[in-house]
Amino acid sequence: MNGNPMLICYDGSMESIHAIDTAAGLLGERPAVVVEVATPLTTAEALASLDTIPPPFEEWNGIEASRRAEHGAEYARSAGLTAEARGEIGAPTWDGIVTVADDIDAAVIVIGSRGLTGARELVEGSLSHQVAEHAGRPVLVVPPPRGV
Repeated sequence: MNGNPMLICYDGSMESIHAIDTAAGLLGERPAVVVEVATPLTTAEALASLDTIPPPFEEWNGIEASRRAEHGAEYARSAGLTAEARGEIGAPTWDGIVTVADDIDAAVIVIGSRGLTGARELVEGSLSHQVAEHAGRPVLVVPPPRGV
């Protein structure tokens, strides 16, 4: 593997924290970029944006994504990684992740999985599967810990 950084997807969930721990254990010698990709508008914000003068939701969501990414990078540093934060706006989320991976020429994308199967996966979707399908580079999908 080249010396390029790994890209770790982070959203504040226990699955993303577990992904950081796993990345530190398996790939800890390489630098990391911890990314949070937020959508430009939530459903509620999209409805509110129909107002005459809509609030700057996309800007607010970008600030929140940067804040969460910095939290993830701080956690990654406490796990022994050399990590920087990157908050982004993107829709769909998988596309934002793949774009960042392309921007930094990531050696690998590390992403946690909720472990959905069957109908739940069909209904709720699988971000990790979408990233793996479109990334064009190695993707380490970290399943939830056993018994969780």
